[in-house]
Amino acid sequence: MQELISIINRINGKKVLVIGDMVADVYVDGRISRISREAPVLILEKAGEKVVAGGAANVVANSATLGAEVYAIGVIGDDFHAENLKNTLKGFGVHIEGLIHDKSRPTISKTRIIAGGRATVSQQIVRIDEESKKPISSDVEAELINKINEILPKVDGIIMSDYGAGTITNNVRKLITRYANKNNIPSIVDSRYNIGDFEGVGYIKQNDSELGHFVGYPLNDINDLIGASNKILTKLNVDGVLITRGDKGMSLFERNGAAHHIPVSDMSEVYDVSGAGDTCVAAFLLSLAAGAQSLLAAKISNFAAGIAVRKLGTSTVSATELISTLERAR
Repeated sequence: MQELISIINRINGKKVLVIGDMVADVYVDGRISRISREAPVLILEKAGEKVVAGGAANVVANSATLGAEVYAIGVIGDDFHAENLKNTLKGFGVHIEGLIHDKSRPTISKTRIIAGGRATVSQQIVRIDEESKKPISSDVEAELINKINEILPKVDGIIMSDYGAGTITNNVRKLITRYANKNNIPSIVDSRYNIGDFEGVGYIKQNDSELGHFVGYPLNDINDLIGASNKILTKLNVDGVLITRGDKGMSLFERNGAAHHIPVSDMSEVYDVSGAGDTCVAAFLLSLAAGAQSLLAAKISNFAAGIAVRKLGTSTVSATELISTLERAR
């Protein structure tokens, strides 16, 4: 464990670029008052509201709390969600000059209505999403590329967080992949729907469901997992594939044929898996940027994700929390 702790300490001050679909996760807390006379629905008295970093912005936030100096690049609207998101990221000490305002589209937001009462457990009853389905314009893409070219020479690692909203265009992806390969900078992509577009990136992170969708069949056992991972390694020509597998932990498959299966770090009850993948990808890439071999980076990532799932909602994991967990695991 001491070796893992040493790596985490070396993360401090590493510079990382995080580009992707920035999301404002909004949580509206309501107390159940009564049943409406207008329809058979609950009336909630609003008790609070908070905005936290979601999507790629959650990767940004986790990278910052793990100790990195973070440069965020993405597209936001010209609305109150944009300002809330910027203020949230500024609170983590993040460089937000790479957040491009696009007045033609809203900031991506996911608003969760949480209902509860004195004698009931609070739970989400509905989620309201807002985002533009249009591709970003050529002018906005040009702004993104200018910001990327400005920031790339400063960083020790690159994370692409693709939630399917179109921030990472073909031109953006090619620019980042070429630069990372030419300059031997560790890079990783976490893409929910389009992983097949990221040929030549350093590492790929997927959950087992996403990987099954990519290869076109469900992963029912370890042989299916191995076959699918080898297929993605070969097809996309990457250094490695990191697969999160829920209560089965993680698996790391490398270009050299090595396969590692890492059990969950804590078998206690999972509280909430929201955002745990973002924590995972941030911890893995930052460990690589700190000089860790990929297996040790995966182990650190596994512990970090294990902390995240025991927190309610989209959340971050700090370097202090991670080190404390590793010390207890000794």
